[in-house]
Amino acid sequence: MNLDVLPYDCFAHILSLTSPIDACRISIISSSIRILADSDNVWEKFLPSDYREILSRLRRPLIYSSKKELFLRLCNPHLIDGGDKTFSLEKSTGKKRYMLSARELDITWADNPLFWSWKPFPTSRFHEVAELRTIWWLEIQGKINSRMLSPTTTYESYLIVKFVDRAYGLNFLPSKVSVEAGDVKSEGDVYLRQYESRKQCLESMWYSNRVELVLRSMAFRGITEERVPCQREDGWIEIELGRFYNEGGDDLEVKMSLKEVDGTHLKGGLVIEGIELRPKQL
Repeated sequence: MNLDVLPYDCFAHILSLTSPIDACRISIISSSIRILADSDNVWEKFLPSDYREILSRLRRPLIYSSKKELFLRLCNPHLIDGGDKTFSLEKSTGKKRYMLSARELDITWADNPLFWSWKPFPTSRFHEVAELRTIWWLEIQGKINSRMLSPTTTYESYLIVKFVDRAYGLNFLPSKVSVEAGDVKSEGDVYLRQYESRKQCLESMWYSNRVELVLRSMAFRGITEERVPCQREDGWIEIELGRFYNEGGDDLEVKMSLKEVDGTHLKGGLVIEGIELRPKQL
């Protein structure tokens, strides 16, 4: 079929039903198709329906000349809500990503300088992080409303941390991690220690995907999954808290947590940057 004979609106509508990466691929067919594929009518469909409200929450306004340029600029994390969160889009799908800073989390006794200190950190995207001085009751919780996320999407939640040289007592006992959305709860265990190699992390992710059905049945029997800290490209370490499916339309509070409250030993040297929520990669 000759695409050039299709009405402009018809072809633009067809492209808008694909994905950002498909629109980019199709645009190389010819110069005339590129004009259609780069049009605002197409790329506005790839933006979240509430993108104007999101733009109003940016700490610094964005300057853009087209909806495609806006989309591509939003694929990089931007500070929102006074700088206590970041927002970005998945480049291939347009799904939303968020990161909640440590200030957005509920950290037990975080306001007591004997236990926690708040300070700038050179590689953090936020103006300050929380560093654990010493404590025995470690409990970190975050919340987000499901309406802020992309619908019909499986999300994974990660605690983003670093370990300072003086870190101690963090891996004597496993920490409990969980994500709860409505009546669905994902749980696991993790030892707070230096990350494994990227290859080991990828192997763990592959294994996790292969046995997802088994893990679901384990959850019914009270058996939890052991998570593995992994190093990110930005130098931070991420710990999977859990995953959930966001159907969309429901007004649910998603609760995410890490805690180790069984041991009575002291622990310290953990730096908390925040909690990241991102669509699960297939």
